[in-house]
Amino acid sequence: MSIITTKGVTKVYNPDRIPVHALNGVDLVIEPGEFTAIVGPSGSGKTTLLNIIGGLDRPTKGEVTVDGQDIALLSENELIDFRKNHIGFVFQYFNLIPVLTARENVAFVMLLQKRPKAEREQRALKLLHEVGLDDKIDKRPNELSGGQQQRVAVARALAPKPKFVLADEPTASLDSASTTNLLDIMAELNRKEGTTFIFSTHDQRVIDRARRVVTVDDGKVVDDEVRA
Repeated sequence: MSIITTKGVTKVYNPDRIPVHALNGVDLVIEPGEFTAIVGPSGSGKTTLLNIIGGLDRPTKGEVTVDGQDIALLSENELIDFRKNHIGFVFQYFNLIPVLTARENVAFVMLLQKRPKAEREQRALKLLHEVGLDDKIDKRPNELSGGQQQRVAVARALAPKPKFVLADEPTASLDSASTTNLLDIMAELNRKEGTTFIFSTHDQRVIDRARRVVTVDDGKVVDDEVRA
């Protein structure tokens, strides 16, 4: 069963003034365990598509089914709960909470989920170990490098045991060595745990590692390459 299906997804900004057609009838199916890059020039609609899949934006029309639920029909409060419990996010600028340690940042979503303290602690430590930050668990974001902060962000995205992780330009703020390290970690998590990753990216290094590349231009899917 597919984990994400979009049917005829259209997004129009400023419909009552000068309409901007960001997406024009996008049909897309993502299967569990994919390592997929959504690519395209600036303004092509790829970030809008990622935001709609993640419930951060709503389509003007069309269906967005995530794990069997049409999220376009959910209320704002239902959508917040759905994102919290089903979707992990990794952003370009990390979006860590400055006053919290790495361990506390990773555990925060689980706190919102009202998981027991012992479970939060155990999973946060496990995930920080998996991203190679055993020695940084009590460091705050300003004590970490950009690559280390992004690894904390990946651990945080995985903490609620999401159905998939959406990564919006996750390597844009990183140097080459940090990018390679981060992609190695994500690829290993994908391989070992079957975590589904969907990237929106310009970065050729991410594109080269993806097993599927969906190209968006003028708000439409213009190419869909599945690699061996």
